[in-house]
Amino acid sequence: MIPRYSREIMTTIWEPQSRFQIWFEIEAHACDALAELGVIPKESAKIIWEKGNFDIDRIDEIEKEVKHDVIAFLTSLSEYIGTEARFVHQGMTSSDVLDTCLNIQMVKAADILIDDVEKLLVILKRRAMEHKMDVCIGRSHAIHAEPVTFGLKMAQAYAEFDRNLVRLKTAREEISTCAISGAVGTFANIDPYVEEHVAKAMGLKVEPVSTQVIPRDRHAMFFCTLGVVASSIERLAVEIRHLQRTEVLEVEEFFSKGQKGSSAMPHKRNPILTENLTGLARLVRGMALPAMENVALWHERDISHSSVERMIGPDATVTLDFALSRLTGVMDKLVVYPNNMQANMDKLGGLHNSQRILLALTQVGVSREDSYRLVQRNAMKVWEEGANFAEELKSDPEVIKMLTSEEIDDKFDIGYHTKHVDTIFKRVFGV
Repeated sequence: MIPRYSREIMTTIWEPQSRFQIWFEIEAHACDALAELGVIPKESAKIIWEKGNFDIDRIDEIEKEVKHDVIAFLTSLSEYIGTEARFVHQGMTSSDVLDTCLNIQMVKAADILIDDVEKLLVILKRRAMEHKMDVCIGRSHAIHAEPVTFGLKMAQAYAEFDRNLVRLKTAREEISTCAISGAVGTFANIDPYVEEHVAKAMGLKVEPVSTQVIPRDRHAMFFCTLGVVASSIERLAVEIRHLQRTEVLEVEEFFSKGQKGSSAMPHKRNPILTENLTGLARLVRGMALPAMENVALWHERDISHSSVERMIGPDATVTLDFALSRLTGVMDKLVVYPNNMQANMDKLGGLHNSQRILLALTQVGVSREDSYRLVQRNAMKVWEEGANFAEELKSDPEVIKMLTSEEIDDKFDIGYHTKHVDTIFKRVFGV
């Protein structure tokens, strides 16, 4: 976790203090359940809650000797609790604490990410409504195609992140399980009721079958979901970067007073935030693969997944949280230039209406092959000579023989391309 790309609200979840506090609560809730079952005295469970505490430096000191983080924690805990500490961790194994804690942390992280996406959706909807009918050229292969509106671009982004919201909620549900099943997951030394009690107390569900660890397909799904969200961030960031190019300049990242774009060239205003988002997205996606490789553990348990999760758990969630927050800020302050959009539309002399002419010719009896040949012949003059498309069509004997000048002019009406914008908006945003 690099402070430059971190927000405290997310980093706090992964700090040692938070982790050990969750460990303690898992152990203490398990003691409550054991007390209800009569396995340990109820007074002992009460004392564990009252006296339970830990010292992070002391845990680190003990771990240097015992080489086991959970044992080090339990030893530090016992130094506060005293003799009643003998009832802590009864029938449990380390994975019961580690896996349940990790899932709690991931649930907390998912809640923040869900809130991040919800805030982004508010901004995307606002920008979509603001620019609903601001016409700009659509591009395929980065080449002028047919008109769209900038509002439609924002609506598409909204729909994509709305799907991501559903994905994150599903991933949260997937990872919201608890395992307190003991060595190799058979409950031989601990009653399943303890698991049920801890799960309810910690806001989780019981894991149906946990071997000795919670199955890692759940974690793989979670991190793959983060990777998909990151990809959506990059898709929108790349769109902004392309539209900010000097030759295009249809939108621009907000450039604040006093901001400097280059150490060498004072005139520069660079899309640094969206470039940064592209890089952060690569990192988050890169953490999905090791999560999938963690699924295949040996038999009932090994710890080949442990080192991976200690890194990707914090790093993936912290990075994605930061990226979502940054993207929300970019889209909120994004500067949009409708006049430049129109100027870019006009650069190719009306070529964006080529399909309309093609279809019109086929509708008056010209074969599709001949129609394509006639339209392309005139379109190439626009590409190569800077001609006006409509005028070239009107001066082509074969075209004017089939279509009148008025019919050709009618095919250059921009409203034709925007007539279903409302329909699309209703599909995305509702009535």
